[in-house]
Amino acid sequence: MTESFEKTKIAGSIAAGALDEVNNIIKPGVSTSEIDKFCYEYINDHKAFSAPLYYRGYPKSCCTSSNHVVCHGIPSEKILNDGDILNVDVTAIKDGWHGDTSRMFVVGECSVKAKKLIKTTYEAMMEAIKIIKANIKIGNIGYTIQKIVEAEGFSVVRDFCGHGIGKKFHESPNVLHYGEKNSGQELKAGMIFTVEPMINYGKFETKTLKDGWTAVTKDKSLSAQFEHTVGVTKEGYEIFTLSDKGLNFPPKL
Repeated sequence: MTESFEKTKIAGSIAAGALDEVNNIIKPGVSTSEIDKFCYEYINDHKAFSAPLYYRGYPKSCCTSSNHVVCHGIPSEKILNDGDILNVDVTAIKDGWHGDTSRMFVVGECSVKAKKLIKTTYEAMMEAIKIIKANIKIGNIGYTIQKIVEAEGFSVVRDFCGHGIGKKFHESPNVLHYGEKNSGQELKAGMIFTVEPMINYGKFETKTLKDGWTAVTKDKSLSAQFEHTVGVTKEGYEIFTLSDKGLNFPPKL
């Protein structure tokens, strides 16, 4: 357990560091391909590799999902505009271990409803992480998220979930972001997985575009996501992807 936690924390800190630096370049007029190039170079400069690049044919080093894009948005020459909200998802591989994290960014000044969605998504993730410890049921994570999100009138995406991670990018267990209390498998000390709720302002249904990757809300409502890589301990949890600069949540909000 010690090696897996230590190695994942190193990889996670590189991924988090890339997002810390992205915070400095997010502004109207920047393209998502510029963000991708920045993340690629940051991860390389830290003698690590970008896990998404060429993974199952994915063409870029990070995912950039704006406004009604739920996840897996492919960086392009798309220009960010004032009022956009954007999730940037990065995964670094260092010494064979993965660290996976994503954050929301606000371009210029966003709407009140976007702010509420972003805040609720972050709160739901963090409250779910706080309950993690050995011997609880994995379903409690999703139950906690769903309860918070639906109380605010938002919906939890069903089509994507968190996942086990370590030497492999995606492995068991699947971590649903909705569900029944005390359901599913029991958490064991030493497990490492992501908690990454995708929350929609409207209905939870999604569809994937013709590129085979980009998932969007069917009703074109806004979507937000945060993600941390977390390890289970006997007494609680450890987050491996925290920002050293305290930028886990958009500073503007």
